[in-house]
Amino acid sequence: MKRTFLVTLLIVAAALMSCAGPGTTPPPSSPGSAPEASRERELVDRALAALGGADALRALRSASIKGTVKHWEPEQSHSPGGEPRFAADSTFDITLDFVNRRARTDWIKKFAYPSPRTFTFTEVVTPDAGYVLGIDSNGRNLQSLKSNPPQHTMSGLRLATSQRELRRTSPALLLEMRDNLSRVSRTADYAAGGVSYPAVTYDAGGVRYIVMFDAQSGLPVRIRTLDFDNMWGDVNYDLVLAEWQPLAGTRVAVSQRYELNGRVVADIRLTQITPNPQVNPAGMTVPDALRATAARPATGNVPYQWVIRRQFIGTYLDSENPSFDTLATQSLRLQELAPGVQHVVGGSHNAMVVDMQDHLIVFDAPVSDAQSNWTIRAAQARYGAKPVRYIVLTHHHMDHAGGLRAYMAQGATLVVGRGATAHYRRVLAAPATRNPDMGAYDFSKVNIIEVSDRYTMTDGSRQVSAHFTENPHVDGMLIGYVADARIGFVTDIWSPGAAPLPKEISTPLAAVVTAARRAGISPLRFAGGHGGTAEYAPLAGLAGAK
Repeated sequence: MKRTFLVTLLIVAAALMSCAGPGTTPPPSSPGSAPEASRERELVDRALAALGGADALRALRSASIKGTVKHWEPEQSHSPGGEPRFAADSTFDITLDFVNRRARTDWIKKFAYPSPRTFTFTEVVTPDAGYVLGIDSNGRNLQSLKSNPPQHTMSGLRLATSQRELRRTSPALLLEMRDNLSRVSRTADYAAGGVSYPAVTYDAGGVRYIVMFDAQSGLPVRIRTLDFDNMWGDVNYDLVLAEWQPLAGTRVAVSQRYELNGRVVADIRLTQITPNPQVNPAGMTVPDALRATAARPATGNVPYQWVIRRQFIGTYLDSENPSFDTLATQSLRLQELAPGVQHVVGGSHNAMVVDMQDHLIVFDAPVSDAQSNWTIRAAQARYGAKPVRYIVLTHHHMDHAGGLRAYMAQGATLVVGRGATAHYRRVLAAPATRNPDMGAYDFSKVNIIEVSDRYTMTDGSRQVSAHFTENPHVDGMLIGYVADARIGFVTDIWSPGAAPLPKEISTPLAAVVTAARRAGISPLRFAGGHGGTAEYAPLAGLAGAK
């Protein structure tokens, strides 16, 4: 939500990044450091000429840009493997100060998912710190506090991600590449959308960009990074540039599209561009009171896709923890609900562990394999070196299923809802060599059980079940139940304990009650994939159930 997504910045922003953390630009290469007639230099020089020439690009000292953005999230689809969910419609007003290497973006984001709401806020990115005004560190846009709006500095993860995208969107990236030809390497032509493009790879000091060029015009048409997605493993993340228009002797692409493995996740239109406006530096600084403790840009395995796309739907906690998306004051922990039943809490997303005689059952695999590995270690420390035999996923969304590979590596059976098997077969067949949390495995023979009504797991004494649940949130939803403890587990359609029950029953809450009644279960409490725990009787009473 809070993401600066300065991704929309499509003008000479590489200057902004020239002193910025992991993407720092090295000094210009010495003459002769790259072959004068190299293919790499020919492609870069031709692109610079097509953009208006190096002198015209260097003459831009500031810029003001207005535009619109539409966001989609493919892994919040209604059906497993279905069409990406439309997430938000936004407008932005960006001011760039190239001389002082600062950028300010004023946002109005109108979210359609997971609930309709409008966030109005400001983001500032500098070489060594980032700042957000209008959103608190829990991701809340408290518009009622207009006289004293919330503010916080960006996490190092968010700052590094913003800086990477600033650099990607800038035509001045080509200037940087021309000045550092020793970091530009030859690569084979790339095919995208049925077209073959000549390409080079640029090592930008911690970030590698693959730049593809139009064979006819010489203009850059795609700028790719090789990312890791918690569901789809190794992914291509492309900025696609089109509709070039003149600007102060240069050319700028007013149509920009972001694609994840060829699927559009953001569509950007630049509607107004003003070169070299007067800049007010006071509006582009991090307050002194916050700067002293502001995070520097993160390095290493930055989870770029998690940071970028959680902000598409407005649910990103500005966190320094790349695995659990927790706030700085929180940490994962086991919370006992009953003997042998543990709620994994302390992060933004929860799981539940059930101890059986010779194995463990886990409900949900949120966020990442790192969080799943933590859960496995914590459960085995509590209950002995028992394997996880079943991992039950309530539904297919990335934030609750992104850590499934860690359980597959344990040899667990995957339990999913009706209609989801083919989706998970594709997910588990995808290469995952860039996974920062575990090695690569062959998951082609993983056992998957699809639940159309009820599936019971037992050790001869304790019974644990998963129940198919009709609901408005997703197709293929499951709820869990531990019979002897009379504890249910539910995700997204109810977040027990997160807020008081409404005065009137909602459709998602009614779905929980209907599912429990049809399943013939009698829970005393529910634990949630979000929130905490809550007594079931008040919810049943609200729905008029006995």
